[in-house]
Amino acid sequence: MSLFIGLMSGTSLDGVDAALVDITSDAPPRLLATHGESMPPRLRELLWRLCHAGHISFAELAAAEADFSRLQARAVNALLEQQGIPASAITAIGSHGQTVEHAPTGHDGGPAYTLQLDNPSLLAELTGCRVVADFRRRDLAAGGQAAPLAPAFHQAVFRDADEWRVILNLGGFANLTLLPPEHDARAPLGFDTGPANALLDAWHARHLGGEFDEGGAWAASGRVDDALLERFLEEEFFHQPPPRSTGRELFNLGWLEGRLSGGECPQDVQATLAALTATSIALGIEMARERLDAPPIGRLIPCGGGAHNPDLLARLAGQLPDTPLEDSASLGWPADWLEAGAFAWLAWRRLEQLPGNLPSVTGAAGPRTLGGVYAP
Repeated sequence: MSLFIGLMSGTSLDGVDAALVDITSDAPPRLLATHGESMPPRLRELLWRLCHAGHISFAELAAAEADFSRLQARAVNALLEQQGIPASAITAIGSHGQTVEHAPTGHDGGPAYTLQLDNPSLLAELTGCRVVADFRRRDLAAGGQAAPLAPAFHQAVFRDADEWRVILNLGGFANLTLLPPEHDARAPLGFDTGPANALLDAWHARHLGGEFDEGGAWAASGRVDDALLERFLEEEFFHQPPPRSTGRELFNLGWLEGRLSGGECPQDVQATLAALTATSIALGIEMARERLDAPPIGRLIPCGGGAHNPDLLARLAGQLPDTPLEDSASLGWPADWLEAGAFAWLAWRRLEQLPGNLPSVTGAAGPRTLGGVYAP
């Protein structure tokens, strides 16, 4: 048994997920235990402000990074305590960090960049564990989008002998992985399809407060505005061929407000945003199938927070009536823990000097070993 801990905090800024994973070279990764630490309100507010800042204070950046790293350490130490495992039993922690901005094609002619707040030295100090971090910039240096990185992990845990599958991550933003069966020589394809929960959460918070639309109930109470949906879908991103990735730099409340006529009912806007998520995912799946000349998909496996949203899943089922949706837990990985598990696996790949990216997904010049190693 070789134990790794993966840490993930997504664009929803709701907390840190920690997954304890058993990883060996001769078997699929196995999830053993999990723990979540909620994001303290003051840290969430600070991170939210940094994610939307035109100019960033170095002092605020350092404070957010230190507090975020301490939150990660609490997640790790709580998981170890719950399982009765000493830090010395952990081969490494894989830390994604907290994305503040992701600009794989740069801004206004500037260089490509991606920024994840993280202090792996502090995390190693506070946990007594070796840490692997800074996974994205190596792919970026090789000309890739640095995202999504989970498809290589999806291939390791979900590839089937005969069936074509789509793994769909419904976090703040949606990304898909199209997995050919094992007998097929074609490489997996993955990319961001657009917003999943980011705009839904932001619009709900503006009008009703709270962090998200529980179960999609508010969206379900509204009516889809077809004209507004058409304006949403005019966004160039939805029609760009992969590789592609996105974030709040493009899809934010300003983007949404710029497409409103001014007379819309708020719950109708929420319903239309949910329809946008489902429609853009369906467009993405069709684009991926065309790209690989793939047959109909055998099953769609949702994961991430959106996998608990019945309204969103119903809209997806309506867009993809011939594609069964399957709970990822039935395949050994509960929906909430796949991304944390992916970074545990990526840490293992780094220590084994194995590539962590898929050039067919990110567009990098070739396979690259991702991440830097920080001793305890």
